[in-house]
Amino acid sequence: MSGETSAPGASPRAPRPGTQKSSSTVAKKGDRGAKEKPATVLPPVGEEEPKNPEEYQCTGVLEADFAELCARSGYVDFPKVVNRPRPHPTFVPSASLSEKPILDDQRLSGSCSLNSMESKYVFFRPTIQVELEPEDKSVKEIYIRGWKVEERTLGIFSKCLPPLSQLQAINFWKVGLTDKTLEIFIALLPLCSSTLRKVSLEGNPLPEQSYHKLMALDSPIAHLSLRNNNINDYGAELLGRALSTLQSCNRTLVSLNLGFNLIGDEGACHIAQGLRLNRSLLWLSLAHNRIQDKGALRLAEVLRPFELTHREVVERRRLLLEKGTQERSRSPSSSRHGDSKTDREKNTLSGVSSVALVEKAEKMQTPKTPKGLGKKKDKEVKKEEKSGSGQSPTQGTPKKDDSTKAGKGKVTIPEQKPAKGKGPKIGSKEKRSILPESELVAEATEMVNPLLEPVEHRDGRVFMPGNKALLHLNLLRNRITEVGLEGFLATVQYQAQFTKFKSAGKGPVGLLWLSLAKNCFSTQCPAHSTIQELLLPRDPTAKAKPREDEASASSG
Repeated sequence: MSGETSAPGASPRAPRPGTQKSSSTVAKKGDRGAKEKPATVLPPVGEEEPKNPEEYQCTGVLEADFAELCARSGYVDFPKVVNRPRPHPTFVPSASLSEKPILDDQRLSGSCSLNSMESKYVFFRPTIQVELEPEDKSVKEIYIRGWKVEERTLGIFSKCLPPLSQLQAINFWKVGLTDKTLEIFIALLPLCSSTLRKVSLEGNPLPEQSYHKLMALDSPIAHLSLRNNNINDYGAELLGRALSTLQSCNRTLVSLNLGFNLIGDEGACHIAQGLRLNRSLLWLSLAHNRIQDKGALRLAEVLRPFELTHREVVERRRLLLEKGTQERSRSPSSSRHGDSKTDREKNTLSGVSSVALVEKAEKMQTPKTPKGLGKKKDKEVKKEEKSGSGQSPTQGTPKKDDSTKAGKGKVTIPEQKPAKGKGPKIGSKEKRSILPESELVAEATEMVNPLLEPVEHRDGRVFMPGNKALLHLNLLRNRITEVGLEGFLATVQYQAQFTKFKSAGKGPVGLLWLSLAKNCFSTQCPAHSTIQELLLPRDPTAKAKPREDEASASSG
């Protein structure tokens, strides 16, 4: 027993230290491994995560980029990127039913299969729907519907949307936007491709009504839809200021949809105020609101010649004098210019009337146009202004003459002249289209302040030509009576008469489409019928329908 105990006692001392040493080292290594492995595996979900999304280089494939950035940001169950379902494929199965009735009947005999439950669940799962270009399969439009877009999601979008070189539209429908997330979204827009021109934020009511921030001067948005957002008169006031003020004017927005909101008379008046000096908006919808006669009359008023306020007259004089100073500084000095300058200073000191000041500033600008062609145009412009037609001729001159004419200011119509002078240039020529979907934006350099347009003087008052840039106005389902209807009748009659004295394609022509249906008057009343008759020959869609009918009749 003693030998047995001594042997084990001796043997453990020799081998056991070795075995214990080795086992202890193994255990220590295991402990280190156990400690080191979590350090490399777990922290990616915690500490090192915020750095990883920044390190990832997006490839321009939205599905892969969004999934990778979500995984790196700790998202476990994130929305998938799927192709947007087309509306018409619902009729395709009818053909298959006729071809294989037996198989389809057998397939439909199961009242509630697992596949049908899964398909219904998948249908309601949050997704990012995309519409692709048919040629290169690049993302053209993005649709998000019915799930909340948080700050973290917008942060991921700020990384994976800029590489999409063909992105044209972003549509958010009921995504729970807040005033804070809206600001994040607005900051994201300049990072995206220059092709992004259309934004739709519908069903996203905001407490602060801060939608006007989407229409900032540096905003790239040309087509904006804000339907069903509970926009009230205060929100409409902010939107009206974003359209134009004496100090600033939005020059990129082409279409604005404010349907299905809570805009009343006061809000409509603010929108009309914004239209006084805005010459880029072509398409406006105020359908399904609460506008009555007061708001309707103000909207109709700005679409025909209206009187300038005192502040607008003062600003017009300042702009004219500023234009004259700029032109003199650019042109070579001459005795003629020097004489005109001294005469102008004398007139200013002697306190001449405002009309004389404006006329003097106009005369000083006439010598700036080169060659005899410019003199001929100046004579025509003076005739136009004296006759009080309120619109200047816009001849198709070369682009190099545009800069001198822009200096003359008040003989230039903002959008049309560059379009006539240079056809291939995108932005102004096609912009006259009735379709707001065409991706068109007027360049700021081609725009002239509407206060510099020709005016008419009546009994010491200054009248400016109305807004003829607006082509489409929708006032469906409001609360307008025959009183407001008469205001629009006067506007349409004026615009129809104005176009008779103006050749086609030489500037804005006014309303081509006006909807006043479903208001508080009978559609059979004489005023409404007269409006429809006057607009019928102006509506390009109405002209296209008879041609289609003739083609179908001839083919039949």
